[in-house]
Amino acid sequence: MSPARQPPLVTGISPNEGAPWTKVTIRGENLGTGANDLIGLSICGHNCLLTAEWMSASKIVCRVGPAKDDKGEIIVTTKSGGHGTSTVSFKLLKPERIGILDQSAVWVDELNYYDMRTDRNKGISPLSLRPANPLGIEIDKGKVPLKDLENMFPSMSGDFTSENFSATWYLIENHSSTSFEQLRAAVGNLKKQASKKNEGSLAYVKGGLSTFFEAQDALAAIHQKLESDGTEKVEGSMTQRLENVLNRASETADTLFQEVLGRKDKADSTRNALNVLQRFKFLFNLPLNIERNIQKGDYDVVINDYEKAKSLFGNTEVPVFKKVYSEVETQIEALRKLLLDKLLETPSTLHDQKRYIRYLSDLHAPGDPAWQCIVAQHKWILQLMQNCKEDYIKEQKVGGVSLELDRSSALNRISLSAPVKRGGSFQTPKDDSRHYKSPQQVRFVEKLSDVVISQLPNFWKLWISYVNGSLFSEKSGQVEKLKKNARQRQNDFKGMIEEVTRRLVQLVRGALLPSSLTEQQLRQYGGWDTKTPLSGVWLTQVIHTVRLSHEALSALEIPNDLLQVIQDLLQDLRVHCLLTTLQHTEEDVKRLAEKEDWVVDNEGITSLPAQFEQCMVQMLQSLKEPMECKPGEINIIWRVIHFMCVFYSGSIISRFSSFSLSVDLASPDLFGSIQEDFEQHLLIILSNCQYLERHTFLNLAEHLEKNGFTTAEKIIRVSIEALRQLDEYLFETYIEKKSDPIVGSLEPGIYAGYFDWKDCLPPTGVRSYLKEALVSIISVHAEVFTVSKELVSRVISKITEAVAEEMSRLMQCVSSFSKNGALQARLEICVLQDAIEPYLTTESLTSFKQALEALPQLQISVKYILNVILHTEKLKKC
Repeated sequence: MSPARQPPLVTGISPNEGAPWTKVTIRGENLGTGANDLIGLSICGHNCLLTAEWMSASKIVCRVGPAKDDKGEIIVTTKSGGHGTSTVSFKLLKPERIGILDQSAVWVDELNYYDMRTDRNKGISPLSLRPANPLGIEIDKGKVPLKDLENMFPSMSGDFTSENFSATWYLIENHSSTSFEQLRAAVGNLKKQASKKNEGSLAYVKGGLSTFFEAQDALAAIHQKLESDGTEKVEGSMTQRLENVLNRASETADTLFQEVLGRKDKADSTRNALNVLQRFKFLFNLPLNIERNIQKGDYDVVINDYEKAKSLFGNTEVPVFKKVYSEVETQIEALRKLLLDKLLETPSTLHDQKRYIRYLSDLHAPGDPAWQCIVAQHKWILQLMQNCKEDYIKEQKVGGVSLELDRSSALNRISLSAPVKRGGSFQTPKDDSRHYKSPQQVRFVEKLSDVVISQLPNFWKLWISYVNGSLFSEKSGQVEKLKKNARQRQNDFKGMIEEVTRRLVQLVRGALLPSSLTEQQLRQYGGWDTKTPLSGVWLTQVIHTVRLSHEALSALEIPNDLLQVIQDLLQDLRVHCLLTTLQHTEEDVKRLAEKEDWVVDNEGITSLPAQFEQCMVQMLQSLKEPMECKPGEINIIWRVIHFMCVFYSGSIISRFSSFSLSVDLASPDLFGSIQEDFEQHLLIILSNCQYLERHTFLNLAEHLEKNGFTTAEKIIRVSIEALRQLDEYLFETYIEKKSDPIVGSLEPGIYAGYFDWKDCLPPTGVRSYLKEALVSIISVHAEVFTVSKELVSRVISKITEAVAEEMSRLMQCVSSFSKNGALQARLEICVLQDAIEPYLTTESLTSFKQALEALPQLQISVKYILNVILHTEKLKKC
């Protein structure tokens, strides 16, 4: 005898929950050797053996019956194994009640609805029939009187089919003592009913699909059985009669319910349409509201309504909603285009730009509107700058009338405002009430700077807002993406700023420094009439304007490397202003010669040194601002020192030699009066030069130090050297004019009357030529003394050197002397030396010594020497 099998063991069931008559698949071990071996199957205590279908020793298929227990085990009993066990359980769900007008794929027990339809006291029409217990839980009627409920809820009803249904009334009336857990279960039932209704007819068909298949299988089995028995061939067979009955029943049902169902569908359609219109009136009124708000400019309201509609109906599949929402999208697209056009309009304020960018961001506009705005603003600024230049060029060609300065310009608003950040400050114009006419180029630079200062700050602030994401609202969900785009475009924006500053610099250079541009750049930025160059005063004003522009841009914390071109422009303008000022001052100094009146004061000078000093002081004052070195600017003091040295030396020579250049100094054929005036003027010039060196240049040194020239000593030293060169040249010219006649008269005078040093009479005194020479020296002394006492010693000493040198030469040229001749020569040399003794120099003493050494040595009596001395004294008295 074979050993007994193990008892059946159920390890799984699918599904593990369901309503009665749900088809389930049971899996496990030792579930029988065949269909005959299976003798028992219970689920939740209900015998399911009649519906069981044995598939294998590990699988059985059956239907769950209407058991009493909500949850229980699955027990299988076999002949071979006996009573089995289960490791799983099955949960039996209560069947949902289906209304008589609801679609259903299974047979509905209508007993629950007969009372409702026959109870005429309730007066409920078939269209309003609904399940008696919509919550799906046990009803517990409360003890609250109906009158109290009516007083508590006036004009309301506890009937859930009524339009004035009150859920609170219904719960007090039917579930006053129901627990909270049961109410939660009721909420779940309501949700299931709602979800089931939403599934539609197709869901019912899918749910009852297995029923249809089973019915088809049953009918096919019956048909096969009848055919095998021969019953189907008999006329009027059972299946034929059954088919006829079913068809008549279907037709009768359609006839009975067609009108009712039609009215129900129509009423439901009307009710649903009204509910939809009421519930979704926001969407249906949205196109008109959007149009009205756009006209009023309430873009915030439009955006909020659009966001709400998009969240509710953006993915709707309802045709009506899709049609209305499509119209809304069309209006929003038109709004995007309108806002983008307004954003790109010029001019516009920074506030409006930020507002339109935020609107477009909230509307999820394609592209990057903020960057588009930045590009448009950049092009507009460049166009403004070019138009400014073209307007002034056109005005200049027409012979434009000079306009008064616009004191309300951005530059003046900045200069009158409080100090800017980072330590920069602007100086207030010296006289705002004075209107004056200025050159075209100066007004152009002021207008151009005004354009840049009024536009570039907002342009820069727009970029900063773009980079830090403050242009976009958080609800757009694109802040991080747009900030990333901004970081990627930093080099592009840097190029824009560079282009604006470069265009500013090139336009200014085209107007004031055309030589610093190439031919191609001149064709684009030049075109100015530069026949009349600007004076240093106007160039100083231009420098002041450009500095204001640079300080205003620096206050925005724009990187210094982007503003370096403006620094380079300032340096070139300062140097150009310096050269222009020096050039104009040099011309003014040259014109001083025309003002010379040759009237000498008590100090032996004319008014010319004072006028020269005044010109220099005015020049230094005009160079004060160009020379001032602002933060970040290059100090041009050494370049200025070089120019100043060249200027001072050139101006001095050009001024004080102007008269000399007008007369040929080497010409011997001058009229007497002209010759005398010329020599006197030379003396005056020498006196003026001496005064310049001793007084004027010391005063100028003080002015140089006051105006920031820390190396004024070098400038003065170079200037004095140039002055001394001029003085030496003029002095030599004057000495040549005065000493040549005296020196030239010595030799003819000595040998007058065929005088011979070898054969001459004893000396009785000095001869006439020596007296004439001394008289000429005295005459020069008097002439110089009348002009400048300080020049007397210098002039007479130089003339005595020439006379002594000539006497030495003449004595050395004599081959031999007689005793009388040697005595005569010694007498004349000694007398001449004694007469001019106060003005003797080392050179003249050497010459006299050489002259005496050329004479023979003689023994002279004391009496003779006394006579010579007496004679000499008489000459001195003369």
